[in-house]
This record gives sequence, C-alpha cells and structure tokens, in this order.
Amino acid sequence: MTEQRQTLGRKGEELALFHLQGLGYKILAKNYRVRVGEVDIIAEDAGTLVFVEVKTRNINKFGEPFESVTHHKQRQLSKAALDYISKHELQEKPARFDVVGIMFDGGGHSEPGEVKIELLKNAFDLCYGV
Repeated sequence: MTEQRQTLGRKGEELALFHLQGLGYKILAKNYRVRVGEVDIIAEDAGTLVFVEVKTRNINKFGEPFESVTHHKQRQLSKAALDYISKHELQEKPARFDVVGIMFDGGGHSEPGEVKIELLKNAFDLCYGV
C-alpha cells in the first residue's frame, strides 16, 4: 500500500471516529489487530458491541467504499470480532458489524475537497465457518 493511500486511510478513520462519537458511539478500541485480521474501530452503541470497518476513497472511479467489503473481508472481520469477544468475555453481549464509507471529492488531487460520510449499520452478518 502506498504512503498516500495509508495517509488517506488514516484521515478516513479519524473522520469516522469523530462521526461515530457524534452519533453517541462509545469507542472501545482502534485498529484491533490479530493474526487473522483487523477491525478498524470497536465501539458500543446503545448497549450493542459494534465492529466497524472504515472504507475511504479519494475519488469514485473505483466504486463506492461499501463495495470493497467483500465476503473475504467479512470473514476476516468476523474472525477478529470473535477473537475480541472471546478475549473480553463478551459472548452474551449483542453485536453487529457497521461500515463507514468516506468519500473525499478532491478529483484525485493531493488535498481532498468535500467529504461525504455514510454509515451502514448492521452491514453484514457474522460469517460462520470462518
């Protein structure tokens, strides 16, 4: 991954954090990494444990951010989520997967212009047989 893409991803994750906090989410962890995958943000929303994937795009030529949360990515997120739930003994807590899509409308320039943030709650179900 290029440095430019990493920087864009970090900006997107920061915006997603502020957006989620503004909606009342309590942030529990950021960039939770285990051998089987990573979860960008783990939060709590009205008593529900929420595993959040953040997808950031600078321009729309590669499609909408949500389109890149493939079945493979969902399986990786599920594995990481199950690890977190197990390590923190949260098996009885309701949980879901949300996706935050960040679109910078900067026309591909180094400085992004307008920002569009979309939250897709309960974006997919836990992938069993992971």
